[in-house]
Amino acid sequence: MTSYEEALTLIGNLSQIILEEKNLFHSLHEALGLMAGNMGLKRSMLTIYNRKTGKIYIKEAVGYSYREKGKGIYSPGEGITGRVVERGEAIIVEDIIDDSRFLNRTGVSEEEKESLSFVCVPIKSGENVIGTLSAQMPKADVEELKKVEHLMSIAGTIIFHAVLRTQAEEEEKHELEDENRRLQEALGERTMQGSSDMVGNSKVMQRLMQLLSKVAATDATVLIEGESGVGKSLVAWELHRNSLRVEGPFIKLNCAALPESIIESELFGHERGAFTGALQQRKGRFELAGGGTIFLDEIGEISLATQAKLLRVLQEGEFERVGGVETLVTDARVIAATNKNLEEQVKLGNFREDLFYRLNIIPVMVPPLRDRKNDIVVLADHFIDKANRMNQKEVKRISTPAIDMLMSYHWPGNIRELEHAIERAVILTDDDTIHGYHLPPSLQIPSQSPRHFEEEGTLQQRLEAIEYEMIVDALKATHGNASKAAETLGLTNRMMGLRLNKYGVDYRRFRHPVKNEEESPVHAH
Repeated sequence: MTSYEEALTLIGNLSQIILEEKNLFHSLHEALGLMAGNMGLKRSMLTIYNRKTGKIYIKEAVGYSYREKGKGIYSPGEGITGRVVERGEAIIVEDIIDDSRFLNRTGVSEEEKESLSFVCVPIKSGENVIGTLSAQMPKADVEELKKVEHLMSIAGTIIFHAVLRTQAEEEEKHELEDENRRLQEALGERTMQGSSDMVGNSKVMQRLMQLLSKVAATDATVLIEGESGVGKSLVAWELHRNSLRVEGPFIKLNCAALPESIIESELFGHERGAFTGALQQRKGRFELAGGGTIFLDEIGEISLATQAKLLRVLQEGEFERVGGVETLVTDARVIAATNKNLEEQVKLGNFREDLFYRLNIIPVMVPPLRDRKNDIVVLADHFIDKANRMNQKEVKRISTPAIDMLMSYHWPGNIRELEHAIERAVILTDDDTIHGYHLPPSLQIPSQSPRHFEEEGTLQQRLEAIEYEMIVDALKATHGNASKAAETLGLTNRMMGLRLNKYGVDYRRFRHPVKNEEESPVHAH
């Protein structure tokens, strides 16, 4: 624990960070890091209560991975964080392993929990609670924890207005997204072929779109299969927004992202007092999806016990909340997705056979990117436009060598990997063109050709990479006329021929039927 003088210094530094830092994201992250370092905290996090969604999200955290942060979603009254938001009062937990209110959404190991205490304080002004500050720290007695609580409460007061601005931005973003969705629907953007989200002209994508257009208007259960990153969530959304249920809700649940202990409550809801921490009745996803669609992503991750209860909903449309006796009815359409081979999982005894056949009424296979390479350039252009908007850039094209790299890569991460690669390249380029050396190292295939050298290579490698790209671009612009390409580059025909030999470039592959085009006299010997 910090001394009195150290505490004063900490408070002063926090105030300075909030006052001087113009970027809210940076200021809140720096404030958390400063607190963790000065107060001996193992982990710390800042949550924000979004009144539009009714959920509490982790906005900033120190000591948590990106995946762990994504799991930290709470409702008011749920767990320690939810209770602090609901009641506006701090909670101190001397030993988290003995406190059932600690939900452990972020996945602290049982071994580590034995040595941790937990403090959570509200970020508030009067009765207006907008979020929480919480910390896990080495186990301490109550008196020591009260000192930590006092300092954290002061910190919460200091950062209140910064968090308030962040809360307003999050809620405004949510409102804009809802309004955009309503406008799109009002404009009638409901046809599959006119969708701005599904991108691709390859034959496999055309077949997929045809299948979706037939299935969308029905209420049949759909099982979407495909590797991670192929866009299964997007397919589910397209099925919903082109269905007769488009005015109803589209409720998503990632079955792999939630602990087994709470997934049943998430699916079916719970009654007040059903378990420790259930302070009020809560509707589940099936209830919320009434009249619309429920999308169960990573369905292969749920336990056999939950599978049995899910089967009943699919067969009879009935369920009970956890701890309840009233039988509820849902008319939600079910769309499920998996990256596992469920037939194989059935044989292994990990997935119920009857549930598999009930889900597999309409199977939809989303092809991996390596099977639709004709779509890579179209997708890349789409992601360039998206990245330009996000990063205030004006990238207009991809160089030919960079396209070659995109086309020759096997894309194990599929569309998600392509999007990240393009976003990275857009950020790194200093002009309006993505070059090969802007692409990630995983695309830098070993070769004698400099087209594959990384941006971080030697000076000679980088110069050769640029020279190679300039030669290819010149040949492309002159339709394979090496003499004209040499002229535009300020080279003699002999110099051009030597460079074509050096880089293994065949100028003839850039030729197109062009009237009155002179035969190129440059030959590579």
